[in-house]
Formats: sequence, C-alpha cells, structure tokens
Amino acid sequence: MVLVVDDDEMIRRLVRAVLEADEFEVSEARDGESALQLAGEVHPAVVVLDIMMPGLDGVEVCRRLDHKKVKVVILTARDDPRLEDECRKAGADAFLTKPFSSIELLDLVAELLAA
Repeated sequence: MVLVVDDDEMIRRLVRAVLEADEFEVSEARDGESALQLAGEVHPAVVVLDIMMPGLDGVEVCRRLDHKKVKVVILTARDDPRLEDECRKAGADAFLTKPFSSIELLDLVAELLAA
C-alpha cells in the first residue's frame, strides 16, 4: 500500500496513475491531518509526501509517522539542499523533485519496499 499526500489534486492523480499502472495499491490524502489519520487506518508501506500543504506541512507529517513501519518519499517542487536535510532529519528515506519521471518514482518506491 502506498499513500500519496499532496494538496494538488492533479499531482495526486498523476502519482496514483503511475503507481497503479505498476500494480501498487494506492490511497490518497490532500493534507497533513488526513494523511496521518489515513496512515493509521490503511498502514501504508510507503508514503509519497508533498512538503508545501495547508495546515500540517510535509516535514511535520514526516516527523509524526512511525518510521519503523513506513518509508517516506518526499515529493516537492523545491530543490533546496537545506530542505532535503531537514526532511531527512524528520525521517524521510528519499527525496524527489517535481517535475519527476514516472520511472524514477517507481524505482524509488520499489527500492524502499525491497529494503
């Protein structure tokens, strides 16, 4: 199970379509609060998480996830080494910058699931 979290519906649809085409089961959340609630219900193995969202941002959501049970891919439009460092300190396993390639996303998710 992969949980896709982004406030942009088009990005969620795109990521979902890419993952489902490779036969991953996918759930979606549009903000940090609903992401944490849904993560507790569906128990994803991987969370694909946007940073800039209303309410709880992706960094805070990442901090609150149980990293013993879930891997996190940060998906963001911000290409900032300081942000990447902050995300890694919050527990992120991978960092992907928008725009991204479908193959790169699939490879990251598969790699995290295999780890």
